[in-house]
Formats: sequence, structure tokens, C-alpha cells
Amino acid sequence: MKAFVLKKPGVVGWHDAPEPSLVPYGAILAPVAMTPCSSDVHTVYGGGSPKAPNLILGHECVARILEVGDQVRDFSPGEVVAVPAITPDWRALAIQEGNDRHAGKPFSGHQLGRTQPGVFAERFLIPDADTTLAKIPQGVTLEQALMCVDTMTTGFTGAEYADIKAGDTVVVLGIGPIGLMAVAGAAHMGAARIIGVGTRPVCVDLAREYGATDVISYRDGDVVEQVLDMTDGLGADGVIICGGGDEVFTQAVDMVRYGIGTVSNVNYYGGTGSIGYPKFSGGRGMAGKTIHMELARGGRARIERMLKMVQYRRVDPGKMVTHRLHGLDKVEEALELMHHKPKDLVKVMVQND
Repeated sequence: MKAFVLKKPGVVGWHDAPEPSLVPYGAILAPVAMTPCSSDVHTVYGGGSPKAPNLILGHECVARILEVGDQVRDFSPGEVVAVPAITPDWRALAIQEGNDRHAGKPFSGHQLGRTQPGVFAERFLIPDADTTLAKIPQGVTLEQALMCVDTMTTGFTGAEYADIKAGDTVVVLGIGPIGLMAVAGAAHMGAARIIGVGTRPVCVDLAREYGATDVISYRDGDVVEQVLDMTDGLGADGVIICGGGDEVFTQAVDMVRYGIGTVSNVNYYGGTGSIGYPKFSGGRGMAGKTIHMELARGGRARIERMLKMVQYRRVDPGKMVTHRLHGLDKVEEALELMHHKPKDLVKVMVQND
């Protein structure tokens, strides 16, 4: 079976991989549309924990069901479904404690393309179809469904953990794909003023479409000072970190309000070591600022909620698809696009014709 794999750190290629084996609660699927994620780029080029040899990459996919196990109730061969990027084992004991993303071990919810074979292959397995796969409502396009499985749910996760209240001022640090969906999420949760931080014109334009009232850039000066000036020195009620290097965490703490402010992080920080907590703006440990460091929410119910937001025209994540390629063999080109990020790119969709 043809599959796009991580051969070793920094080296990808095509591999004749074993066929997936059907399990009682599972489904075998063939990708219909895929998109590489910035975390695929991190997996390939950014180091991190060791990966299995010839690990099949990819975790953002819309797919057609080929086979289902004898315990599957809700899905049938031939259906085209959304495949969530975050696929917890919903039968794990820690799920009952509300720990759906790190049940049993860290990052147990993020399995596809990390600890189990991903979706960039002719066929792949989802071990628990009924709790994982999401039904796509009528009228939702392929592009829209594909953007729901990771990008939209991650951005909305950032907004949800920012504890947004009606009338809040919210800053979104980084307005790439995740940040754009954080802007949309913040708008739907009642933020009055949404300040996006970014520079690429294609993303600035989309940020305004999704609800940003202001967009600022580091090119115009220190972003913390800009936010403090715009808020009469108070700072933002919420800051959602969606991109950037280690420095953005410190910036977020610097610019969020004392006493009631919340920092919500869905950004990936590569490497090891520490990210700095500022003593002064952190109130020397007593600032009353809340910090959430979160992995995206996943699973069937979650993604079907995202798809409902699209179905009823609350948000159109399909606008983020700026590039389209055709054929499974174009996955490698798509990964390089996400790696190098040309100015006109937001997301690239590979349609498996």
C-alpha cells in the first residue's frame, strides 16, 4: 500500500506500507481530501519525541469508508465522513475524569500520524468509528469539512479556554489558519473588540472577514505596547496564542489584564527547555492571571458541532483553502508548501481523485 512516511528526522518519502487490519469497533477508510498541518511540519523538521520507523504522516482528512467492523453501529461502507485530528480512546478510564486529550499518557488523544499510522496513505484505520468519525451535513463542502477536523476545532478551543464574555477585548497572537479560527470563535463567543497580530496580507484580510476589529504588526512597534496603548493601559481581557516562538508566551502575560485576564495557548513550542514567565507583569506570582495550555478538542460530537456551525452559516472555514492539488502523490508538495509558507498561502487541500 502506498503511503507518505517519515523515514527519519527531516526526511520524508513514499513507502510500501502494510495494509491496515480491521478491528471490531473500527473502520478502514480511503482519503478523499487531505491537508498537511503545521504540526506535520514540526514532526518532520522540528524534532520532538522519537517516532516509529516509516511512520505514516497526516491527521487532517475527509475520507470514504471502505469497511466497518462487526461492532460498528452508525456508519456504513461508502459514506464520506470527516476524520477528527484528535482521536482519543473514549473507552479509557481517565475519560470519565474529563481528561479526554491526555488519558493514560500525555497526548494520547493525538494519535494519528504520531503514535499510530496517519491518513496520508491509500487506506488507513480508525480503531473506534462510532466515537470518532463525524457525519458531514448536507450542503457542507469538502473544503469546509476538511477545515473543521483540526483547524477550526483548534482555533475554537483557543477561544473557549480564553473565558470570553460579551463585550470583552481579545487579542489573537498569530493569525495563520488556527488564529483565523480563533478570531471567528472569539467573535461568536461575544468578544466586542478582537485584535489580531500578524502581517501576511492574505491572513489580515481573512482575519477582518472572520471578525477582527483591529490588526496590528510587530513591524509597527512592540506588540505589547501597542495593545496596552489601545486599551488605555489595562490590557486585554483574553489573549489567545496561536503562533510564534517562545517569546509570544511572555508577550501574552504582559498584555493580559490583572485580576481577571486569561491567556489561552494552543500554540506549539518546539524543542526543550523552558518558556519564560515574566515576574513583573506576572505580579511576582500574584497577578491573578489565568493560563490555559491546551491541545485541541476532538472526537465525533465535537467535530459534528463544528460542522453544524458551518451548515447553518455561522462561519465558513473553507475560505482558508487558498491552494488545491490533485492526487495522493501531491501530499509531498503540499507539505513543502506548508513548510515554506508562500505569501498567498493559508491552507492547501489535496483532493484524492
